[in-house]
Amino acid sequence: MRTLTLIAAFLFAGLFTMAQMPGGIPGNMPAGGAPNMGHVYGKLTDTGGKPVAGASVMLMQKKMDSASKKMKDILLKAMITKSNGEFNFEELPVMASLTLKISNTGFTPYQTSVSFLPKTDIAKMPATGTTGIQSMPGGIMPSFDKDLGNIQLINDSKELQNVTITSVTQSIKLSADKKVFNVEKNIMSAGGTGLDVMRNVPSVNVDIDGNVTVRNTAPQLLVDGRPTTLTLDQIPADVIESVEVITNPSAKYDASGGGGGILNVVLKKNKKTGYNGNLRTGVDKRGALNGGADFSLRQNKFNFSASVNGNQNKGRTTGTTDRQNLLTVPLTSIYQDNYNKTQGGFLFGKIGIDYFISNRTTLSLSGIRVHGEFRPNETIDISTDSLFTSGKISSTSQRITAGAREFNGRGLVFGLKHLFKKEGEEFTIDANYFTGKNENSSLYTTSNFSNDGSLFNTGYEKVNGNGSDKNFVIQSDFVLPFMKTYKLETGVRAAIRSRINHTYNYVFDDPTNDYVIIPSATSNYKNTDNVYAAYATISNTIKNFSYKVGLRAERSDYNGTLTNSGDQFKNSYPVSLFPSLFVSQKLTNSQELQFSVTRRVNRPNFFQLIPFVDYSDKLNITQGNPGLKPEFTFAYEVSYLKNFSNKNTLLGSVYYKHSTNLITRYLTQQINPFTGNTDIINSYINANSSYAAGAELTSVNYLTKWWDISTNVNAYNSKINTSNISNSTSQPALWSWFSKFNSNFKLPANFAIQLTTTYQSKTNLPVSSNQGMGGPPWMQSQSASQGYIKANWGMDIAFKKSFLKNNAASVSLNISDIFRTRINSQYTYSDYFTQQYTRLRDPQMFRINFSYRFGKIDASLFKRKSTKGEQNAAESIQN
Repeated sequence: MRTLTLIAAFLFAGLFTMAQMPGGIPGNMPAGGAPNMGHVYGKLTDTGGKPVAGASVMLMQKKMDSASKKMKDILLKAMITKSNGEFNFEELPVMASLTLKISNTGFTPYQTSVSFLPKTDIAKMPATGTTGIQSMPGGIMPSFDKDLGNIQLINDSKELQNVTITSVTQSIKLSADKKVFNVEKNIMSAGGTGLDVMRNVPSVNVDIDGNVTVRNTAPQLLVDGRPTTLTLDQIPADVIESVEVITNPSAKYDASGGGGGILNVVLKKNKKTGYNGNLRTGVDKRGALNGGADFSLRQNKFNFSASVNGNQNKGRTTGTTDRQNLLTVPLTSIYQDNYNKTQGGFLFGKIGIDYFISNRTTLSLSGIRVHGEFRPNETIDISTDSLFTSGKISSTSQRITAGAREFNGRGLVFGLKHLFKKEGEEFTIDANYFTGKNENSSLYTTSNFSNDGSLFNTGYEKVNGNGSDKNFVIQSDFVLPFMKTYKLETGVRAAIRSRINHTYNYVFDDPTNDYVIIPSATSNYKNTDNVYAAYATISNTIKNFSYKVGLRAERSDYNGTLTNSGDQFKNSYPVSLFPSLFVSQKLTNSQELQFSVTRRVNRPNFFQLIPFVDYSDKLNITQGNPGLKPEFTFAYEVSYLKNFSNKNTLLGSVYYKHSTNLITRYLTQQINPFTGNTDIINSYINANSSYAAGAELTSVNYLTKWWDISTNVNAYNSKINTSNISNSTSQPALWSWFSKFNSNFKLPANFAIQLTTTYQSKTNLPVSSNQGMGGPPWMQSQSASQGYIKANWGMDIAFKKSFLKNNAASVSLNISDIFRTRINSQYTYSDYFTQQYTRLRDPQMFRINFSYRFGKIDASLFKRKSTKGEQNAAESIQN
C-alpha cells in the first residue's frame, strides 16, 4: 500500500512540476538555465549498522503555492529502500532548496536539508531568472553529486512497545511465471503437515495417498530452493511460510523432473529485529497430538532462530479391490476388503544462525533434524471365485500385516551472499547436505479357509529392511547488471547422491520351526547418482517489453550394484542442453502477456533400472528395465495477467507439453522360474511419446473488506502413445478438468472462516506416480497408459478465533472431507486382467489447535541473506 501511495504521489508531483514549468524550456532545463543534474544518494542503517529496508524516502522542494501565495513543500521524488537500505535520486534541480524526509515503522522520523551549493554561497545566490550557474559568486561550481553517507535511524522504543503490526500479506500472489501461496493465511492446515498445505494451493492436486501432481504430472519438490529427501508428510505445516508453484522453470533451475514443474516449500525464518516466538498445540478427533515452538532473536551482527515440532498420526483407511483375471482357466475373480490402521508420529527440528560480516556480506548456517516412527497394521480379507455358473467361492483367506517403520534425517545448509557496490550485482554460494537412515519390518500372517469356513492352514512371512541415503548439493551464482537494463545471471551446480538398501524376505518353515530367507525375494543394492550443471541467462527490459534467454548444460551418471550377486549396472549420459526463453509485454491497464518455452529431462532412477524381479508381493511383482532411456520434454506456455483494483488478480494460461521416450509403468507377462507359473510383471517402458495440452485460469478476488475468494480451474487433454510396444493397449485421449475454490471470511470479534472445495473429473492415471504405502492395495499393479481415475470431490472448512492483546492468541478448528466424498476410485485394464479399487482415508477428520505468539519486534525486514529459493524459487524476467 505504501508503494502505491508513493507512486501516486510521485505521479502527481510530476504533473504539478510540468504545470509550473514555463513554456519554451527544453527537456529537463528549468527556468534560469540551470539543468536538472543533481544526484543524491545514501544508505539507511539502524543503530547496529544493519541496512533498513522498506523505509519511505521522500525528497521535497519548496515552491510557491499559487492559491495561498505561500511557500510550501511539494513532493519532488520518492522511493522505498531496497534490501541493502540504499536510496538514489537523479536529475534533481541543482538550484532548488530541497528537504529529505525519511519514515519507517519502529523508527523516529528523520529530516535534513539538501543543497548542491556551498553554504557560503547560498546567501549570495542570484535571484531566480537572472543568471545561470556560470555567474555564481566567485565562479565556484556546485557539486552535482551529493553523498549523504550512512544515515542512522533511531529506534522509536515507545512506538515499538505499542505498535500493532497488521499483516497485509495476500494469501495468494500471482505473477506470469509463478504462484505464491502464503501459508500463514491458511487456517485449514494448522496442526497438519505439508500435504495439508498443498491441498489448499492453487494448481496442486493431492490424492489420498499423498501423491502430489501439478497439471496431472508429478512436480519436482524443493525445500528452500534445494533438493531434499524429505517428503511432504514429514514437514509440519506450521514451519512452512509459503509455497511457490512454478509450472515452467527457466534454465536457472535444475532440468530434472520432467514436465511437472517445481513446488518450492519455503520454511519460516526470522526477519524482525528483537526477539519473537510462537507456541502451539493441538489434537485431532482420534486423540493424535501436535505441538511446537519457534523462537527468533536478531541483535547486532547475529540472527538466531530455532523451531521444534511434533505430530502424531492415528490414520485409518478402508478400501476394496475387485480383479477379474482374464487368462486363467476357468476365469477367476479376486475380491479384497482392506482396513489399514497406522499409529506413530514424527519430530522436526531446525536451528539457524546468520552472521553479518559487513553491511554487504552475510554468512548463514542452519541444521535440520527429523525423526519418525510409524506402526502400520493392515487386515485384508480375500475371496477368490472360480466364476463357475454356480458362482461357488473357491477359497477365502485373511492376511494380517503388522509393520514398523523408523526414519532419521539430518541436514546442514550453508549460505554466503555478498552484495557489490553496484546495485543488483551479487555473488552467492549455497551448499546443502542431507542424510537419512531408515529401518522397517513387516510380519504377514495369512490364514486360508476351506469352503465351509474352517481354517485350512496358516502361513507366516516377514520382511526386514534398512537403508541410508546421502544428498549433497553445492551451487554458486553470480548476477551482473550492465548497460542499465541488461542482467547476466550465471552459475554452476553439482548434485551428488548415494543410496544403500537392504531388504530380506523370510518364510516360516515348519520342519525347522524357524524363518528361512527367500533369495528370490531379497534385494540388496547400492547406487550413486551424480548430476553436474552450468547455466547462463541474459535478460533485458526495453520500456514495457522484457525478455530472458537462458541455456543450461547438464551431464549425469549413475552406478549401481546388486550386493547379493555382485552384478553392476552403470550408465553415463553425455552433456545435454536445456534452453529456455521468456518474453513478456506489459500492456495498458495493469495487464501483462508472457510467452515461455523450456526443455526438461526425467532420468530413470535406480529402482526403474535394476532387472531384479521382486516376488515378495504376489499381486504386485515388480521388475526394473535396464534399457530405459531419459525422457525429454518441451513445454510451451502463454500467460495473461491482469491486476484489477482492490488487489483483484486474474491469471490465465494456455500450455502444451510434448515428451519423447516417456517413462511409464507397464504390465507384461513372463514365467516365474521358481513356481513355473505365468505371472504378471509390473515394469517400466519408454513409451513412444506423450502430450498434454490445456488451459488454466486462476483468480483472486477481494469482494468486500471481510470476504475474499480464489478460484483455480484447469482443463486438459492428455495421451500416451505406446505404438512402439507390440500388443500394447493404450488409454485413448481424454479431456479432464480439475478445480479448486477457496473462500475466506473475516467476521466481527476477530473470527475467521475458510472454506475449500476441490473437484477432479475422470482423468488418466498420473505418469510414474505409483507411490503406494506397501502391500495391496496400496501398491496396486497399474500403468498410466492402461487405466484412469474416476471423478471425485471434497470439501473442507476451518474456523478461527483470535484474542488477547494484539490478537496474540488464537484457537482454530478445521474439518476435512466433511461429506465423506473424497473417495479414490481407479480402474485398470490390460490383456491379463481388469481391476477396480476404491479407498477412503480419514474422512470427516477434525483438529483443534491453539497458538500464542510473543516478542518485542519492529517492522524492519532483513533481506540480505542468501535467498536462493528461500524467498523466491524463481525470479520474474523483469528482475
